[in-house]
Amino acid sequence: MSGVSSGVGVYIGDGLRQYGFGDGHPFGTDRLDAFWNEAIKTDLAKEVQVLDPVSCLDNDLSRFHDEDYIQFLKEKSRDGSGYLDGGDTPAVPGVYEASSFVVGSDLDALDRIYRGELSRIFIPIAGLHHAGRQRAAGFCAVSDLGVLIETVRERYGVKRVAYVDIDAHHGDGVFYAFESDPDVIIADIHEDGRFLYPGTGFVQETGRGDARGTKMNFPVMPESGDAVFFAIWPRLEEFIRSFKPEFIILQAGADSIDGDPITHMRFSPQAHGHAATQLCNMAEEFCNGRFIATGGGGYNRRNIALGWCEVLKAMIETA
Repeated sequence: MSGVSSGVGVYIGDGLRQYGFGDGHPFGTDRLDAFWNEAIKTDLAKEVQVLDPVSCLDNDLSRFHDEDYIQFLKEKSRDGSGYLDGGDTPAVPGVYEASSFVVGSDLDALDRIYRGELSRIFIPIAGLHHAGRQRAAGFCAVSDLGVLIETVRERYGVKRVAYVDIDAHHGDGVFYAFESDPDVIIADIHEDGRFLYPGTGFVQETGRGDARGTKMNFPVMPESGDAVFFAIWPRLEEFIRSFKPEFIILQAGADSIDGDPITHMRFSPQAHGHAATQLCNMAEEFCNGRFIATGGGGYNRRNIALGWCEVLKAMIETA
């Protein structure tokens, strides 16, 4: 990997702890420490470079989000009441600033990778895959993923970006934002939209226009476990490989692991580890090792700890 370090980085700090919606909300501010305490306990924390969260600028957000939405988010952040959407995403005080740390950490990770400091980086509180260009949705005030995809192409001239999502919920905000873009390759395993929010991501949705065939949805039935995941994965991997991506992003939502309180899937943490291992290997083959993983959803704290640690372990072992 010429010019690229083989190290692994993880963003940990108060900037990312801020993103959440208070005690008692599924997306609480305790999610980061649920993961990091397990990483310390299992000594994985000793194997990585700990990175400080970084805030982004307005013009970073505007690579993906409309200016009117950015202003709306700022106003609701100051007001600190009501919702950013129809009732899922509370407008808590400081939500704009917290969102800026999520996006900024993604972008700082990207810059570190392209400077050759690290080859792969995990941002645990990130992967906000429901927000669209003009709206918040599903606990996602912004789309850090949308900004990341736009930035890696604009700033570093990447042609083909592969985005893989194994969160229980369909990554609708990413999927539909890039549905007509043939250079963004999307593969998404999720609980069938007939049974779970946001009710999208059906198998016949493969992209529009020139992008037809560059997207692949894998909706699975409630109660689907590892047998289903490991039956699907070779097809997903073959699909991604066929496009020879230049950069790979994983959204590793832990809500697809057995025991999540708001979904109905039964994957094990080992499924998440397998996905990360295989994508890291693919990044070595096609992307000069360059790979970013984001934590995504997950509302059972033990599942967050185990699932994300499997992802981190895979990133370390393949570096």
